[in-house]
Amino acid sequence: MTALLASNSYGKSAVRMVKLERRGQRHDIRDLTVDIALEGEFEDAHTVGDNSMVLPTDTMKNTVYAKARERSLGEPEEFARLLGEHFLAASKSASLARVRVAEHGWRRLDIGGRPHDHSFQRGSSERRVAHVTSRRQEEPTIIAGIEELIVLKSAQSAFAGYAKDRYTTLRETADRILATSISTYWRYADGATSFGVLWESVRRTLLGTFAEHDSRSVQHTLYAMADAVLETSAEVEEISIAMPNKHHLLVDLAPFGLENPNEIFVPTDEPFGLIEATVTRDRSRQVEGERRIR
Repeated sequence: MTALLASNSYGKSAVRMVKLERRGQRHDIRDLTVDIALEGEFEDAHTVGDNSMVLPTDTMKNTVYAKARERSLGEPEEFARLLGEHFLAASKSASLARVRVAEHGWRRLDIGGRPHDHSFQRGSSERRVAHVTSRRQEEPTIIAGIEELIVLKSAQSAFAGYAKDRYTTLRETADRILATSISTYWRYADGATSFGVLWESVRRTLLGTFAEHDSRSVQHTLYAMADAVLETSAEVEEISIAMPNKHHLLVDLAPFGLENPNEIFVPTDEPFGLIEATVTRDRSRQVEGERRIR
């Protein structure tokens, strides 16, 4: 039996980089993690040990630093696209380059009522991310996103009317804490620009919908958030959202002679419910609407 290499890729992951952008005494800090992967005609490296077409992953790491020095980083999507185009040009055997850029947030310190010029504190675990897939002679696919955006609402959240069997012990509730760590990715239409403005708009829509939605379940709120993004951002073609349910369990205080009117909870990390969905535009309805307009 002859073995067949079905697929392969290689690259450099977790390239950490901090860049100080200096404007006199005032500095801006950009904190990035970059992942790179190439796909293409690299079979000989696997099957016969021929490395002549393999661009070293150490070179990929060095390229990240050099390109960051040569020009302004711009938006994460722009930097990822720049790197993808470079690696396709640098590697003749590569047919596809995937670049992921995650930006870690820093907030400027407020000292004496004014933002400090060059002192910062690390923000939350939230990350802004960009995934760019570049192919030869094609427009790149650009996906933006947010990871680990931790949110909580203490009202307008319920869970009732669900299926039950003999193993069900969960009690229905019309008033519970809904807490989650949102990870979401959305795909832009070809020709989209102003990535920073678009990213801020999507984030604002997600948070506004989460806060105001009268939730009957995590699924219910997740869909409302995705639907609101497609409604308000015409440049977004589809959006995927993952929302783990960070359970807050009501503590039984009856053994101590105390009532607990939804005030004392214990947060738990594991196990947790994980709710995921991808929502895309209904093009059939759009076409039908265009026909009616005509």
